[in-house]
Amino acid sequence: MKIPRVMSTQHPDNVLLPFFAESQDMSGDDEIQEAYYAFSHLGCDEQMWDCEGKEVDDFVVRKLLTKYEHFFKEARLGEDVFLTLRVPNPDVEKEEAKVLIETLESIPRSCDAARLFYGKDIPPIFEVILPMTMSHQSLNRIYYYYKDFVVGKQNQPFYPGDITISEWIGECKPEKINVIALFEDKEHQLEAHNIMREYLKDKDIKHQRVFIARSDPAMNYGMVSAILCNKIALQRLRRLSEETGVKIYPILGAGSAPFRGHLAPDTVDMILEEYPDVQTFTIQSAFKYDHSVASVISAVNKLKASQVMRGYDIDEGKCIEIIDKVAVQYRRVIEYLAPIINYVASFVPRRRMRKLHVGLFGYSRSVGKVTLPRVISFCAACYSIGLPPEILGLNILTAEDIACMKDMHVNFMFDMKTAMSYFNEDVLTILPDEVKTSLKLDWDDYRINPEHKAITSRIIKAVKDRDGANLQDMLIEAAHIRKFLG
Repeated sequence: MKIPRVMSTQHPDNVLLPFFAESQDMSGDDEIQEAYYAFSHLGCDEQMWDCEGKEVDDFVVRKLLTKYEHFFKEARLGEDVFLTLRVPNPDVEKEEAKVLIETLESIPRSCDAARLFYGKDIPPIFEVILPMTMSHQSLNRIYYYYKDFVVGKQNQPFYPGDITISEWIGECKPEKINVIALFEDKEHQLEAHNIMREYLKDKDIKHQRVFIARSDPAMNYGMVSAILCNKIALQRLRRLSEETGVKIYPILGAGSAPFRGHLAPDTVDMILEEYPDVQTFTIQSAFKYDHSVASVISAVNKLKASQVMRGYDIDEGKCIEIIDKVAVQYRRVIEYLAPIINYVASFVPRRRMRKLHVGLFGYSRSVGKVTLPRVISFCAACYSIGLPPEILGLNILTAEDIACMKDMHVNFMFDMKTAMSYFNEDVLTILPDEVKTSLKLDWDDYRINPEHKAITSRIIKAVKDRDGANLQDMLIEAAHIRKFLG
């Protein structure tokens, strides 16, 4: 079976709008066309379809097959290219819980549409992604709900002595679906191997995909902590695969900003060097729309042509030591920054007609509690005032820690130099003293981007004066220079 190498996503981190967008807030048929564009023009072999936080289009398969018949006759949906649903997690998103049920119920109907189109059974959807996975029980609930209730009910009569459901409405296929765990916080990334071990018990599963988030851990614990959590999770999953014989295919959810993964068309070689054991890489909206089409296609082809190799061995004890101390320092700094970030983030333009996926940034009661925007708006706010979020919390690192980071994250200094190119010392005039005194700014011979500095100086002045008249336009101007919104 083909395992996708490049997953197009709907993350709204783009500055520029694609040519087919009917408005600056993409939705509905725009996203249908986006999926086709990602497959047919860019060469992606998978599209993630979000079913949380919006009105879900349950007819996406039918619309793709009927609107783009010629393409999908050649590139079969479910065999050559793939549509993978991200569903709500009822453990966290109670108000969206029944959307999960509706989405699972729609899978056999999509299979019917594909059967009519191809003349044979090719399930166009057979995998779903569970965000914010915290237990094997949640994964099992989806796996068994689909198997026993969505499909299993077809063999039941409507009432005693009557025909079965399948005799009236037809067979329900596929008989089973794969559930992809998406691990988004530190605790559960570090426990991903144990959660997956329990989930894989008593199932005839030969391979399993596991999704490791990069953005949200950075938002919650700082960039360095997120990188090291990812590295530990990948190493532990590799060992689990060796132990169980189940082939595990990791997915890495990286964005274009250094803080969110630093995966852009011009950094593909570095990402492949950094994460040799990742099977599937996400390309988000900034990757797709903020670079030339030729460079995007070339980068996608390079990802698809590359080979998965064994990952690096890392010192987990040292990693956890660094993770813990950076996370504490990062959260302390963020609490002081929250008012400025929330103000600037309120001017960040939306690029989709809904929140992608819920989540609050919270602190333990011992250090108070603040709420921040979602990670893309958070990043956009930080970069726009000349404060690259990568540096937050890193003053706690010793020279030995930094040397270890260079060993365990081979592109660490490249990430930091790129981040510092967006630094503007004028930001020190609007930061609380507690933040100013905790910034590590000596990162070798970085060069500040003069164009970005000029526009962020104007943004800083507007923030200082609380003058929001042209603030959104200036945020977009700065983002154009970076080639990502946040």
